[in-house]
Amino acid sequence: MKKIILLAALLGATFGKAQDLNDIFISGVEDAERFANAYLAPVSEAAIYSVSTGWYNSADSKPLGGFEISIVGNMTGFKNKDDKKAFLLDPADYENLDFVQNPGQARLVSTGLGDIEGIEVFVEDESTVFRREFELPSGLASENLNFIPSGYLQGSVGLIKGLEVKARFLPKIKFDDDAKIGLFGAGVQYDFTKLLPADKVLPVAISSVIGYTNLNGDYDFTDSGLIDGSDQRIEASFNTWNFSAVVSTRNIPVINFYGGLGYITGKSDIDVLGTYQANGPFFSETVVDPFSVSKKASGVNANLGTKLKLGFFRINAEYNFAEFSTFTFGLNFGFR
Repeated sequence: MKKIILLAALLGATFGKAQDLNDIFISGVEDAERFANAYLAPVSEAAIYSVSTGWYNSADSKPLGGFEISIVGNMTGFKNKDDKKAFLLDPADYENLDFVQNPGQARLVSTGLGDIEGIEVFVEDESTVFRREFELPSGLASENLNFIPSGYLQGSVGLIKGLEVKARFLPKIKFDDDAKIGLFGAGVQYDFTKLLPADKVLPVAISSVIGYTNLNGDYDFTDSGLIDGSDQRIEASFNTWNFSAVVSTRNIPVINFYGGLGYITGKSDIDVLGTYQANGPFFSETVVDPFSVSKKASGVNANLGTKLKLGFFRINAEYNFAEFSTFTFGLNFGFR
């Protein structure tokens, strides 16, 4: 698997197979930007939903000084998302790009999530002297990946009555010295049932949770020799918010259950930076910082989960129902 595909699985940001990047640029900056927007949009959307989950495993907030440290992992699936795996590419919307077979006719091609392969296109100048044929990139499904993973460390601390603060973090992780990702976030939970005098005997707790997450990364391919130029890299940033109302059982010694209803909103920004000089008729000079791709996503989500208590050690698992559904698993350590 190409390094940039690996970065896509973790970041939701890729042009597909690295060797195809030069070909996309051959068609010109405007065509490359248009293609990248359509190709990356579903991957970015799935990543936004993936990193927005996992903010709670109970509505019962911790008392003053109580804490919990968690290892959280998410898997956001898209196996049955056929509408997100392909997009309609109409050559009429492109200046220089067309299909080798049935030119001029629109057809479905793969997004960064898809598995459509073998789609050949060509770039040709008006004089037909220059012609270049190449294959459009496929997506993660063609690499037998039907989910986008994410993971991080998360800590929670109880403060004044009913209030709990949270933080999540993933230090910068490098892949082969040219790709890296990192994550940080902060959140707050407030347990309304702590306002009631009989809160300790109530069978359920009700809370509100707000959480912010930033996922960022970059991929430097200057030394790959794909395109003449310098300081060539992709920088990506995902910013998400999760607003949720949560209810859970409480005071059951071993196992408790929780569920929530919320709203997720986020935005991704993917910048193609550096200088580029492709060998074709549509590059008269070196292009600097060619373009940026942005995607916004938002929607309602609901989840159901359970938390198993084994003394100092706890396990929780939940399923989030949303535009892109996510399975979340947590290993938790702490005391109340």
